[in-house]
Formats: sequence, structure tokens, C-alpha cells
Amino acid sequence: MVRFHGKLKALFNSRWLVFVCAMWIQSFAGIGYLFGSISPVIKSTMGYNQRQLAILGVAKDWGDAVGFVAGSLSEVLPTWGLLSIGAALNFLGYGFLWLIVSQRLPAFPLWVLCICIYVGTNGETFFNTAALISCVQNFPKSRGPVVGILKGYAGLSGAIITQIYAMINSPNESSLLFMIAVGPSMVVIALMFIVRPVGGHRQVRPADNSSFLFTYSVCLVLAAYLLGVLILEDLLNLSQSLITLFAVILIILILLPIIIPIILVFFSEPTPSAQESLLLEAQREEDGKSEQDKTEVILSEVEDEKSPEVDSLPASERQKRIAQLQAKLFQAAADGAVRIKRRKGPRRGEDFTLMQALIKADFWLIFVSLLLAAGSGLTLIDNLGQITLSLGYTDSSIYVSMISIWNFLGRVGGGYFSEIIVRDFAYPRPVAMAVVQVIMAIGLFYYAMGLPGQIYVTTVLVGLGYGAHWAILPAAASELFGLKSFGALYNFLTMANPAGSLIFSEVIASGIYDHYAKEQAALRHQDSASMLIKPLRDDSLSCVGTVCYSITCGILSGLCIVAAAFSLIVVYRTRRVYTQLYGSRG
Repeated sequence: MVRFHGKLKALFNSRWLVFVCAMWIQSFAGIGYLFGSISPVIKSTMGYNQRQLAILGVAKDWGDAVGFVAGSLSEVLPTWGLLSIGAALNFLGYGFLWLIVSQRLPAFPLWVLCICIYVGTNGETFFNTAALISCVQNFPKSRGPVVGILKGYAGLSGAIITQIYAMINSPNESSLLFMIAVGPSMVVIALMFIVRPVGGHRQVRPADNSSFLFTYSVCLVLAAYLLGVLILEDLLNLSQSLITLFAVILIILILLPIIIPIILVFFSEPTPSAQESLLLEAQREEDGKSEQDKTEVILSEVEDEKSPEVDSLPASERQKRIAQLQAKLFQAAADGAVRIKRRKGPRRGEDFTLMQALIKADFWLIFVSLLLAAGSGLTLIDNLGQITLSLGYTDSSIYVSMISIWNFLGRVGGGYFSEIIVRDFAYPRPVAMAVVQVIMAIGLFYYAMGLPGQIYVTTVLVGLGYGAHWAILPAAASELFGLKSFGALYNFLTMANPAGSLIFSEVIASGIYDHYAKEQAALRHQDSASMLIKPLRDDSLSCVGTVCYSITCGILSGLCIVAAAFSLIVVYRTRRVYTQLYGSRG
């Protein structure tokens, strides 16, 4: 009995249990991706036009990304405090929105609904911050995979909640808002005392690689299953009992990773040798840190002291001259004849505060790149409901769920492949960001050209590219600017997302949509007048055809190319940091 109690305590303190519970929280945390499903009912119930709906979408985006409050509080509050605040915000914001849209309360002005959706979605930033900080600290050597999986589940939450909602089969369309208000809050409250830092760097096991492989396998099976269910729902008229069965299987797949911490704690023996070797390695790294710092400073002194003609010498002679100069500087520093100049503030790869990072060009290059590319992707996601309706599709929720699945795979795959890039080749992680931005540009250009199957190709490529950003960005930020203020740094960078959406959705997408909607309404009015038929109502708020969003997608495609160029500039500026972190490899 005593041993079993010890096992339970070990399970509660297992970093893998924390990781799995964080995955469950993230499965219901990406509520912002459901805006494409709830926007039609809000538009019809409240009588909004497309520009008003876009304003509401921008308020949602700002709530999803303005996380500096969560990032600042993460340095003074425990993890459960962050999660409880997030649950309260989610419940209050979306609960009040549900009361308004379901007409249980009288109609309020647009700015009231904007506040509601901002507050409700802002709870997501507390969920993300708590989950990411806990798991990145517990898995410091596996940042890419951990961040990719967590952000992937957040991206998939739109499809998960949609399927569970389909199981309920509520005749009231606004009841999805009620589920968004209650569901995530209940899950977070149930798990908020488990998700926390547990000193995971001391829990390294040889089985960790197998555990990650199993987690990736579950992710792929989950995505494939959801995609298959969505295709069946699109092609066939499924019975309610079959939809319920699919939802139950989905819940089982979500719960499946819990077997990892159970097996590690109850059915495998601890490996203290691995832990001790890791601790010894960490101690050796700490002991050698000052020596490494000194060496790096000496190398910077070499750059200052070498004559310009050294760069024009042959490679072998140039290396020989630099080695001689370096040896002289080392000797002079040891004798006290030279005072080594040190830079003010941290160098790339060390711990930055937010204020220190804000004066670095690399930080702003990443911010602008994210604003252009992620803002473009979010604009398409927010308008996906209207895009599908303009193309003649009646059920937008299927395509919202599909882009959530590709978003999920992009996040999981982005974390995995960016980790290969930095560990196997020592290339800067922003290389991966440039690649996915080009992929997004291709998908948006495909829609702009009006090619066959445009809605499918665009959702796949934009979903993959947009999702990959949120696996690559946190890992790159932690590598370049450290973990000390990771919450504040990450949440500041995410503000680029709604900033881009504010410009691209409100000004570009909505303006073009309303322009063509008014033209089509004028043509319908002329046809009605010529036939002496009085229109029953004004349909000026509706645009039909590819033209409604083709120009917008063309503009966004060009912006993604510009974003890729900014990412490559970051690659050039930070290549030395990644060489120092991961070594130079083939």
C-alpha cells in the first residue's frame, strides 16, 4: 500500500502527466478558431453586415493574442492561478455573448459584443501561457516537439469541439456559444493543479524517444480520423447514432496518451544513471559557462583587431593569421595587459527581459514577419465561413473543421521538422518559418487564380503554413532570447497576429467584399426593376462568387512572400547562435 501511494505521488509529479494534461487543456483552448462557425449565426441574429462582422473578428483576434497580462502574471502567479483566471474570462465572455445572441438578453451595441468576445477569447492566452511555460521548462531539450504538439492540439480544438457539438445535436444554433463558454472552463478547472513545472529536466529516461514517437502517432491517427469523419459527413447523410459513435471514438483518442505516464510510473523502473549523467552534464555546462563567455568575447575582439587585408587572404592563411591573433589576445588577457570589452546587456541566446528584447532588430524582424504571414492566415481563417458561403457551400463548419485539422498537422509537423533543421544541420530555426510562409503564399495565390478545387487546396496549404508558425515561433524565441521572460516575450510576439488581421481583414478583405456585394445588389435591383418586380428585402450584404475574395487572397499571397524575406534576414543574422547551440553539422 505504501509503495502504491508512492507510485501515485510519482505519477502526480511526472512531467509526462503534466504534458498529457496540457494536451487535454489545449484540445479545448483554441476557441478562437471556431469564429468561422459562430459568425454566420451572429451575423443573421444581430443583422450585421460584413464590415461589422469583421470588426467582431478583429476583437476576437486581439483577445486571442494580447497576452502580455498573462505573460507578466506568469512571473508572479502559480500555474493554477493563470488557469483559473483564464477559465473565468472564458466563461464570462462567451457566456454573456451567448445570452445576447440567443436573445435571452436584449440586443446590445456592437462594442458590447466586441468586449464579450475579447474577454472570452483572452482566456485562451492564459491557457497557452500556463501550458507552454510548464512544458518547456519540463522538457528543455525537446522544445520543438513539445511546443508543436501543444499548439497543434490548440489548433485542432475547433474540429474537436465541432464534433462533440454535433453529438449533442442541439436544434438551436446559438447553443454552440454556450458550449464554448462552459466546455473549456470545466476542463481547465479539472486539470489546473496538475499542469505545472515539476523539475522535468531531472526525469530524463531512455524511453522518452519512444514516448514522443507514440504521441506523434496518436496525433496523426487523430488528424486522419477527424478528416475521415468530416469527409463522410460531407458526402453522406449520417444518422445521429453514428455521429455520436464517432464523437465517442474521438474522445477515446484524445484520452489515449495517458497510458504514457502510467506505463512510465507503474510498469518501468527508474533509471537514476541517466538522471545523474544529465545533472553532471548540466553542472559541467555551468562550470564551463564563464570560460565559454570569455572565449566568445575574445573572438569578438579578434574581429575588431584584425586588419582589413586579412579577409582577402586565402582560407588557410586567413585561419592561420586569425589563430595567431587569437592566441595573442588570450595571452594578453591572462597577463592583464588587455581589458576585454564586453557588450552591454545579454547576447543572442542568453536570457533577455522584454525591454531588452524590444531594442533588438532580430525581435522586430520576427514580429513583422509574423504580422504579415500569420495575419494573412488568420484573415483567411476568420473569413472562411463567408468564403464558403460565397462559393455556394451551405455548411461552413465542415471547412472550418478541415482547416483546423491542417492547422494541427502544421503545428505538429512544424515542431518536428524545425527540430531536425536545428539539431541535425544547425540551421537557424527561422529557416523553417520562411519555408512555411512560401507554402502559404502558394495556397493563397491558388485561390486568387480561381483554379479548380480552390477551397480545398487553399485550406490545406494555408492551414499547414499558419499552424507551423505557432510551433516554430515559441521555440525560436526561447533559443534567441532565453527562458527567463519567455511568457512575456512570446505573448508580445503573438500580438502581431491580430495586428495583421486588423489591417488585412477589416480594411482589405471586408472592403473588397462589401464593394462587390454592393455591385451585385445593384445588378439585382436593376433586374428586378426591369421585370417590374419589387424586391422583398435588401440582399446587399451578400456577395456570391470567387471574385468576393480572389483579390484579397492575391494581396495576402504577396505579403507572405515579403514575410519570408524578413525571416531569411533573421536566418542570416542568427546563424552563429545556432552554430554555438547545436554545432556545425553536415
